[in-house]
Amino acid sequence: MSRLDDAQGRAPVKTDKPWAIFLIFLRLGLTSFGGPVAHLGYFRDEFVARRRWLGEAAYAELIALCQFLPGPASSQVGMALGLSRAGYWGALAAWAGFTLPSALILTLLALGITHGGWALPAGLIHGLKIVAVAVVAQAVWGMARTLCRGPVQVAITLLATAGVLLWPTMGGQLTVMAVAALIGLVLLHNANAAPREGLSIRVSRVAGWLAMAVFVTLLLGLPLIAHYWPDSLTSLFDRFYRTGALVFGGGHVVLPLLQSQVVSTGLLDNDVFLAGYAAAQAMPGPLFTFAAFLGASISGWSGALVCVLAIFLPSLLLVIGVLPFWQRLRGIGRVQAALAGVNAGVVGLLLAALYQPLWTTSILGPLDVLMAVLALMALLFWRCQPWLLVLLGGFCGVLLGA
Repeated sequence: MSRLDDAQGRAPVKTDKPWAIFLIFLRLGLTSFGGPVAHLGYFRDEFVARRRWLGEAAYAELIALCQFLPGPASSQVGMALGLSRAGYWGALAAWAGFTLPSALILTLLALGITHGGWALPAGLIHGLKIVAVAVVAQAVWGMARTLCRGPVQVAITLLATAGVLLWPTMGGQLTVMAVAALIGLVLLHNANAAPREGLSIRVSRVAGWLAMAVFVTLLLGLPLIAHYWPDSLTSLFDRFYRTGALVFGGGHVVLPLLQSQVVSTGLLDNDVFLAGYAAAQAMPGPLFTFAAFLGASISGWSGALVCVLAIFLPSLLLVIGVLPFWQRLRGIGRVQAALAGVNAGVVGLLLAALYQPLWTTSILGPLDVLMAVLALMALLFWRCQPWLLVLLGGFCGVLLGA
């Protein structure tokens, strides 16, 4: 089994059952609107602030690690948290709970259950986006208080914010994080940055090597299998596995890769593709569940299942494969200094995302500013649960949009 100790060195908390983890992430999968950065805010409120599964530094460290892996970072963070609480079944439970709601809705939409002009009210979507702004703002504030305690960390955060805003690509994000690590290595060598007992996962190095071997074997072998056995589902599994294994940045970055896999090859009409992508923007949970819409549009329920499993499988294999080795590296003093810079850089990354795209696409007038401030106050001072705030925000958005 595995456990998770928090950043302040408190005693390890009790291991959870997979079904309990599934229910926790199912609620998040139903209420986490706003895209991957907002998801990290919801996760922080649930697992750092409320449940205290880990501390701020350990959480920022986990975000930074997942940013460097291909695949959806927020889903990988969830898998790692589930893995830490209940082993491999916990990782699967966390992924299933967070992914199921939007995957099911998008599958039904693709099969024509909600065709005929149905669409989510624009006011509802707008209200949910305003709530996402407040959730991310709360996460940035809470993490900054813990991870930016000195002038060097504050400077790294501000530089990272500016860098990401000026270079808003995945390459820009990776470069900013690398520079933050270098600054930390040079200037924060006396900082005790990494939590002594951070994300402690009992995955052996043998299991890690095995997971990485499976990852590479599937990446290289699936095209051959699809070539010699050109079954439609085999071909879909190959296409979506390669997409999940090779896309860095997740979220919207996956759009051109998926478009090349299903539209350029003639499997799906471009208008249907864009309609599904627009619907995926309004869903809670990971944007990668857009794969369910595409799979269902091509091969029904079986296609939806195959595509969702294929696009997320690389992420699970990478999390299991990387964490055992990362746990050894993070205990080295120089690595801890680099992590101090990386943690401050993560705060800057979230601060930049709070402005672009969340603020710029969600706050369109003075009334939106007022709603966002009230939502933030409800989180910070009135201890309102995010899922309740989501319901209230959606309701207010519908009323104001009517």
